[in-house]
Amino acid sequence: MVITTNKVATALDLNIIEKYIKNIDEVNMSEVISSKLPQSKSYLKILSILYYVKDTNLPITPDIVKRVLQTTHIFNDIILASHSHVIKDFPKSDIAVIWVDIWYSQSGIKAKSQ
Repeated sequence: MVITTNKVATALDLNIIEKYIKNIDEVNMSEVISSKLPQSKSYLKILSILYYVKDTNLPITPDIVKRVLQTTHIFNDIILASHSHVIKDFPKSDIAVIWVDIWYSQSGIKAKSQ
């Protein structure tokens, strides 16, 4: 079942719908997928980042990128859709380009303000 609305849904709206569905006798709850707010997939390209970790010869890894994104407030409610890709601009360059695929799960408050 898919429910659509002209208004921005909130987590509370989803809880009300879920309680209603749980009270229907004919519904097998083991087959019900949990409700989710709308998501959008985006691609983020980060430019002009040093390819090597400061004061080392170690290249930036997708794990480092993930940790940095998780600690940055602008990436709240962001889920990485796949591992990031760190690529050198040119073979002899010390500058990297980072590609990140992200899912943005809209919360009612943020969705209303956009």
